[in-house]
Amino acid sequence: MNFTRWSARLPGTQRRAAAQTDTTVDPDRRGDGSVPAARAEQLTDEVPSVPAVPAIDGLPVRDVLDRVPALVALVHGPDHRLAYVNDAYVAAFGARDLGARAREALPELDEPGLFPLLDQVQRSGRPRTLKSRKAPDGRSYTFTCTPVTESHNGDGRGVLVFATDVTDHAEAATRLRASERRQRETAVTLQRSLLPQELEEPDDLRVAATYHPGGTEAAVGGDWYDVITLGGGRTALVIGDVMGRGVRAAAVMGQLRTAVRAYARLDLPPHEVLQLLDGLATEIDANQIATCVYAIHDPNEGRLVYASAGHLPILVRDEQGAVQRADEPTGPPLGTGGWIHASGAIPLAPGSTAVLYTDGLVERRNEDLDEGIAALERALSGATGSPQVICDRLVRSAGVTPDHDDDVAVLVLQHPARKGAEAELFRNAALDLLGGVEAAPRARAFASGVLTSWRFPADLHDLGVLATSELVANSLQHGTPPMRLRLRRTDRRLTIEVTDGDDHLPRRRRAEPGDESGRGIAIVATIASNWGSRRTPGGGKAVWCEFVLPKP
Repeated sequence: MNFTRWSARLPGTQRRAAAQTDTTVDPDRRGDGSVPAARAEQLTDEVPSVPAVPAIDGLPVRDVLDRVPALVALVHGPDHRLAYVNDAYVAAFGARDLGARAREALPELDEPGLFPLLDQVQRSGRPRTLKSRKAPDGRSYTFTCTPVTESHNGDGRGVLVFATDVTDHAEAATRLRASERRQRETAVTLQRSLLPQELEEPDDLRVAATYHPGGTEAAVGGDWYDVITLGGGRTALVIGDVMGRGVRAAAVMGQLRTAVRAYARLDLPPHEVLQLLDGLATEIDANQIATCVYAIHDPNEGRLVYASAGHLPILVRDEQGAVQRADEPTGPPLGTGGWIHASGAIPLAPGSTAVLYTDGLVERRNEDLDEGIAALERALSGATGSPQVICDRLVRSAGVTPDHDDDVAVLVLQHPARKGAEAELFRNAALDLLGGVEAAPRARAFASGVLTSWRFPADLHDLGVLATSELVANSLQHGTPPMRLRLRRTDRRLTIEVTDGDDHLPRRRRAEPGDESGRGIAIVATIASNWGSRRTPGGGKAVWCEFVLPKP
């Protein structure tokens, strides 16, 4: 075959040839800014003649392709017979038999998938490119297939294969992707390490949580959740979201979560905890804003008391499947300052399920946020089973996938309705302390009778009566009416609590030998597994202690 008859019909070649022809200007014609003939003649005399540069059309095509460092091959005809390979191709893959079919002559093009591309280029007459494909020699190439014609009348068609070695670029891209994966793994590990590794297990609640990092980039978010047992049977539940993404958001989240646990130990009402968090968020970073819901569950009240700082509403599903949304009160996000937060309440009767979540679960582009919350309500209304099962079902119903564009955190808690033998392990008894000092022996007798009916061992019975006596005596001496004694047992512990109308919290101190008081709280702290005190919402205080029950 005569190789010189082949020419690549690359886009723009004919236009450039026409442009070269149009540059010949009639000397008698003058356009705007043209040089007069006399001046042109003078310039010609002054400027030395420049040797003529051969046009691209005058260069031998084969000599050009033989010197190109890229791999070049030319096939022609419907069965793609090999017409030419350049020196670089021979150096890479060895000599090839001209005239043979491409599948037999160029087997190295099969693995990158070029043979179907040759058919497409020949049929369409348009060039095609395959980027960064690995060849059998272990190197990566970008292949460009360009249609060519054998003659001007188009009676013969072929394909010019041009392969550029991009191994260095491909390896650099692979290293970059590996580095991004390592960075993301590090960021996700940091994020997960700041979340609770194991949720605390309250006596009266069943809880489960899940966290899904959003997207594939290393910029994780600031979603967090926590479950904190407060003592006295009460449990704090918190979920929050730091605005923005990246390590900075995760670091702020870690500081807020640590602060929440510290403030929770003070056993403050939810709105006071958020008030403290608001000031701390401003001190940490005035540019970082976070939303948060802090809730407290008290099994004696049958409700969830909460405060919200710009966060999404808690959803509660009752035993019949009806879902209630806790909309009010809601204050601005943490870090804005100048707002007095308030607490609200939502019923959480036995058999109910509550869900706390972040916006990644319900917020979607081009969709109203209320629609996402309504969809979550519908999914929750039909969700049954354990808290972990409900967690997984809600995440699936929201369409959360590994490439979801936002972090998702979900916290589910259930207040189970206990029946039969299990109900016998969860009992309550209460006595109003009326009168004066005679209330103390009445309280001891009441506690002794209750603990006996609950079939506690003798040693635990005696410790419970002693703790009751000391707490009641302390309340009678330092507190004000109304006073109330409450005993509660679960399958794990016995709780004794005394409330009165005075809001002065007792503290443990060392009593001197001559002191007539100051030993009651010290005795309770010594014999009980745990003790504490808190102010009650309506004014007054509650002092409690706990005894861990022996395992059966």
